[in-house]
Amino acid sequence: MRRRLAAALIVPALMLTAACGGGDDKDTKDSASPSADASQPSAPKAVASADPMPTVAGEVGKKAQITVPKGDPSGKFVVSTVKEGAGTEIKKGDLVVTKYTGKVWKGGKDLNGSYDEGGAPIVVTAGSPEILPLFSESVVGKKVGSRVLVVAPPAAAFGDKGQPQLGVGPTDNLVFVMDIESTLPKKAEGTQAPIPSDLPQVKADKDEAATITIPKNDPPKELVDKVLIEGKGPEVKNGQTVYMQYSGAAWAPNQGKDAAKLFDTSWKTGSPFSTVIGQGQVIEGWDKGLVGKKVGSRVLLVIPPEMAYKDQAKGEDLPANSTLAFVVDIVGAV
Repeated sequence: MRRRLAAALIVPALMLTAACGGGDDKDTKDSASPSADASQPSAPKAVASADPMPTVAGEVGKKAQITVPKGDPSGKFVVSTVKEGAGTEIKKGDLVVTKYTGKVWKGGKDLNGSYDEGGAPIVVTAGSPEILPLFSESVVGKKVGSRVLVVAPPAAAFGDKGQPQLGVGPTDNLVFVMDIESTLPKKAEGTQAPIPSDLPQVKADKDEAATITIPKNDPPKELVDKVLIEGKGPEVKNGQTVYMQYSGAAWAPNQGKDAAKLFDTSWKTGSPFSTVIGQGQVIEGWDKGLVGKKVGSRVLLVIPPEMAYKDQAKGEDLPANSTLAFVVDIVGAV
């Protein structure tokens, strides 16, 4: 895969479409990406049951055993609670951590999921129109700890294009079992520490992309990883999957007091960006700068070219040999 600043959910290709990219686009197993295709029609309203229905066996928190019945699916978008959890009810806009098992109805083809080798939880924004209804609508109103069975016709999944990378055709219905594990904060919470005047100034107090203002001086030659808000969670460890909201800009001196143009931000995808950290899946500045920081922290990263994209240009907003300025909110790590 090509090197990106933020490969939207690096989990299975069913989940999220890639943004510009924080990582090394190394080949990974295909999985589910929750990003919706803007061209697909509105999803049908979900119902609690239909005929026929798949059956589900196994414990919550372990890979589900899904049995698809003979015959064709009903064509309805089904969201059915297999087991209700005891946690809080999911509301629209909540960031929801789930693990999933998936199949294609026709032929019973397995889709790589969270419980498979190399799999990981996914984070979806409940009710977000920017994420496949298969994921976003199936968690709204459910309780943390629940197991949910989803039967998704194309209109609730990949639309009439299908997802050839996964072996999903344009008419395929999908069957998913979602285990709702927890919710995450949308961003770092707390009072932001002052930032020295020779570093980018950051405003990130709303649930949206941050504003980054670049100072007039030349950028530092070494990596800067300044904690602006220190979280109360555990330290991020090498090899963990980390969930982050981020915004990034190229350091172009003499921009004065004008906000820099962002070349990428996780806020546009509808869900936090996730990646395995410390393992070369993202640019070196992220691996070096985020391992050891606490969950819940906001970190200002200023990354010199040799720890970013070196002499490679990444579009007109990211020239070759760019120093990069990121503000990263670490909202979770598993």
